[in-house]
Amino acid sequence: MLKIFMTLMFLIPICFLKNSYWLVQNILFIITFIFMGFGFYMSYWGNLSYFMGCDMMSYGLILLSFWICTLMFTASESINKTNFYKNYFSLIILMLLILLYCTFSSLNLFMFYLFFEGSLIPTLFLIIGWGYQPERLQAGVYLLFYTLLASLPLLLGIFYIYKTSGSLNMFMLSDLNYNNFLMYLCMIMAFLVKMPMFLVHLWLPKAHVEAPVAGSMILAGVLLKLGGYGLLRVFMCLMVLGLKFNFIWIGISLLGGVLVSLICLRQTDLKALIAYSSVAHMGIVLGGLMTLNYWGFCGSYTLMIAHGLCSSGLFCLANISYERLGSRSLLINKGLMNFMPSMTLWWFLLSSSNMAAPPSLNLLGEISLLNSIISWSWVSMISLMLLSFFSAAYTLYLFSYSQHGKFYSGLYSCSMGYSREYLLLFLHWFPLNLLILKSESCMLWL
Repeated sequence: MLKIFMTLMFLIPICFLKNSYWLVQNILFIITFIFMGFGFYMSYWGNLSYFMGCDMMSYGLILLSFWICTLMFTASESINKTNFYKNYFSLIILMLLILLYCTFSSLNLFMFYLFFEGSLIPTLFLIIGWGYQPERLQAGVYLLFYTLLASLPLLLGIFYIYKTSGSLNMFMLSDLNYNNFLMYLCMIMAFLVKMPMFLVHLWLPKAHVEAPVAGSMILAGVLLKLGGYGLLRVFMCLMVLGLKFNFIWIGISLLGGVLVSLICLRQTDLKALIAYSSVAHMGIVLGGLMTLNYWGFCGSYTLMIAHGLCSSGLFCLANISYERLGSRSLLINKGLMNFMPSMTLWWFLLSSSNMAAPPSLNLLGEISLLNSIISWSWVSMISLMLLSFFSAAYTLYLFSYSQHGKFYSGLYSCSMGYSREYLLLFLHWFPLNLLILKSESCMLWL
């Protein structure tokens, strides 16, 4: 694991070479494929180095981080073209990738906490430095304070674990079992905010709407998954408490998912709509994870990977329209089928994945989550039915309002995408639908 870490560290000076933008991106692609070649399918920790290691859960999420960070370079060509501090931009993405890599491969809970918090800083720089509107400062403050406020108790909880057990190793956690409600709250609150759970989700739409396309991609693609990953790790020592209190979070998540889906149905901003849909999807992930059963754990992991690819792809599409029309409003982004006919296919493919149509990985994740939540309590069927229905409803609303209708009279007659954009969308959509053919790695990792 350290060899990949060192490779990334040595990439840092390359960011400051003249015209190194695509060079960094290509090297990242190579590293991604090398890491893919490690492809080990196992439920225990392997590839151990001094403070890093990797099991199946880390492997998928590290791979997702590499993939999304590489595609962020592809999506942000406008920064390269206008030469808007592009060397610093490459550096920030690289720092973010290094921090995420360390987060997912840490074997020590304290190291995990350190990198978990550290990934906030480059994200903040991305939003404040390359965002579009002046409100980005407010969005940055929201992001910082929501996350930091909830994370302090987690640090105290980690110290408490160290005091009582004398070790912070991840694979020692399964031997512990705490029975202290305060401890339970401390350990999971930070991850609930990061996911984000309904009621503490307000920072997410703010951050998404103000962030540049790269910021939105990494937020939707990987940073929301940090919460789910953390929960999957810490629930090992909170099983007894989880059985007592988890019904609270499942209830909030499922009802919140339905309410957020209704909010989605009246958004006019493309990015806000996709951002709120992320909250709804993460709600069902959280619900499945909290049931603490096998289907729930595997399903939440699968849906996290699937949502990372799908949501990131939708943000890229929204940005492609934004670069052409200078607006993200659905009032102007109408009738795009006339304006960019070849993009409509990609809108369709990614929208259908977003509402969990076969053969996407989202479908596999949602089926196993439905299984897990209904086996936990059949009353939850009501909100799950509403959630699935509205999920399809707002995705169709997004697709039909943007692609159909009479297009805005201020546009040119027709505009094609660049081959870079088609490649970008293909690399989001292809793994999303290919992984279903080899889904053991997503479903049988426990």
